[in-house]
Amino acid sequence: MKISKEIKVALLVISGILLFIYLFTYLKGEDIFTDEDNYYTEFDYNALSTSSPVTIKGNAVGKVEEITYDFETGKTRVSFSVNPKLKFSKNSTIRLYETGIMGGNALAIIKANDGEMAKRGDFIKSEVKPGLVSSLSENFSGLSSNLDSTLRSADTLMTNLNGLVIDESDEGLKATISELNSTLKSFKNLSYSLQKTIKANDEKIASVLDNVDKTAANMAVLTADLKEVDLGKTVANLDETLVSINSIMAGLKENKGTIGKLLNDDALYNNLESATKELELLLLDIKLHPARYRRILSKREIPYTPPTEEQKN
Repeated sequence: MKISKEIKVALLVISGILLFIYLFTYLKGEDIFTDEDNYYTEFDYNALSTSSPVTIKGNAVGKVEEITYDFETGKTRVSFSVNPKLKFSKNSTIRLYETGIMGGNALAIIKANDGEMAKRGDFIKSEVKPGLVSSLSENFSGLSSNLDSTLRSADTLMTNLNGLVIDESDEGLKATISELNSTLKSFKNLSYSLQKTIKANDEKIASVLDNVDKTAANMAVLTADLKEVDLGKTVANLDETLVSINSIMAGLKENKGTIGKLLNDDALYNNLESATKELELLLLDIKLHPARYRRILSKREIPYTPPTEEQKN
């Protein structure tokens, strides 16, 4: 069957009109081929636009379909659609929030875990979450006063610093910086001197470090030898020796033995002192009268004459 040109033109025009209607509704944010559930909510003012997104936990699940003003209540009535797969309670909340600093807004579904499930055409309560821009606008007066106070403090600080820098007295900042510069130069010269000294005595310093290494090695060997010594046995022998010494000292204290009696018996000490004096006189007499003792075996006796004080001295 042959189709006439008129029918082809008519079909083409109708197709164009349908395509235009579809594109127009699509640009408005509507899709005539989808079957979405529509719900309603209200706000005190309008901060949305048609096709503003509807999200849940940050995920887009729908869009704003229609925004109308209710002349009786003075509120903005918003109709929005969501994917039919989404199920939420009728007690949930629709939150208006800012999506960015540039002022974009969207709706978020805050699900409730109680109550019956929402049905198409139900009214859902709403709330508004203050955004960054609105918070700044509300607090701008306070920020302005605080900023003014801060700027005044900064101006005072800069004025004081300027006066300190311009001060030419001995206590001024320039004098302080000059003295600090001189001190740094002195430290720099001292550093150069130390470097020259180290370079001049490099070999001596290396020799000293070598000796230190050798000393450390000898100390390590000595420590190892001390570890190998049976210190326990040595300490035990020393303890036995101290016990013996304590026993001897106790015996001396108790007048045991000759030394003990000599140390503690006054009579023995006096006898020894008397014998010592008589022995001293005998030796002195032998020194003064040697002939008397040469004739000791003879029958002639020579009477004893005590020495005078001059002879004793």
